Amino acid sequence: MTSSENPAAVSASAPPLALLLDVDGPVASPVTRTVKPEIIADLVALAGAGIPVIFNTGRSDAFIREQVMEPMIAAGIPSGTIIHAICEKGAVWFSYTGAGPGPVHVDHELAVPQAYGDDVRRLVAEDYAAHMFYDETKRAMVSVEQHLEVASADYLEEQKLFDADAMELMARHGLGVVRLDHHAPDSDDQIDYRVDPTIISTDIESVRLGKDLGASRAVELLAAQGIRPQAWRTVGDSRTDYAMADWLHHNDHEVKHLDVRPADGVPVKPYTVLTAADLGLGAEVIHDDAGAAFLRNWRDALAG
Repeated sequence: MTSSENPAAVSASAPPLALLLDVDGPVASPVTRTVKPEIIADLVALAGAGIPVIFNTGRSDAFIREQVMEPMIAAGIPSGTIIHAICEKGAVWFSYTGAGPGPVHVDHELAVPQAYGDDVRRLVAEDYAAHMFYDETKRAMVSVEQHLEVASADYLEEQKLFDADAMELMARHGLGVVRLDHHAPDSDDQIDYRVDPTIISTDIESVRLGKDLGASRAVELLAAQGIRPQAWRTVGDSRTDYAMADWLHHNDHEVKHLDVRPADGVPVKPYTVLTAADLGLGAEVIHDDAGAAFLRNWRDALAG
């Protein structure tokens, strides 16, 4: 969005921007797992002004309802405004308004087998409960997450052990799995599942899930409303989040990607990559601090 754009330019069917937002990092603090009130206020203002706001996250629908939807409703989502939430990297999605959430949709074909999830739950309870917990709110993925009171360095060391055990469990279930560069195909030489570590969790998921699937669902959800944005801003804090912008660019949508944790290394892309430095901010401004700065910048630009 440029400073010349103003509310008059926001049409219902072709808004100047749509926001596709990862949640952990850019919106919710990875430390507190909560969302700052100023971020909630800017999200509500942007959505109310006609800018589509879509969350594209590995989080569960329950997390989005509690940490994002309920605060946005309390802040006053204008009548007629629809917010979309794509959860579990595309396997689960729902929409909400100021009146509350709509139905939750689950692509059960993309779910991890229940027997495997039950074994991971037992593994965490028996060997890893001091450092992490099993996320009971996931509908398709299997996820474990760092306890808030556990130091990050301690969790990350324990995570390596858990991930190795999760891989071994996959083999016992006859399932093919990949973790980073470690491939362990099944007896048919297939890999159907991924062990995906983050700085606060490990997600175990179908290899068909990802932020690119979430981007595809986002475009479909807006198209069902008759909306095609003139441009997109995707926002994330990890290398895997670039898949949002990759998919949009490949499918001929104008896009810029905001990386709120660029210290991991900014890859060369055929589209513009933004960081806090583009707002004149220092390298120490990361995660939801950077996300908040850009949301406010986009809100101010919209207001002219």
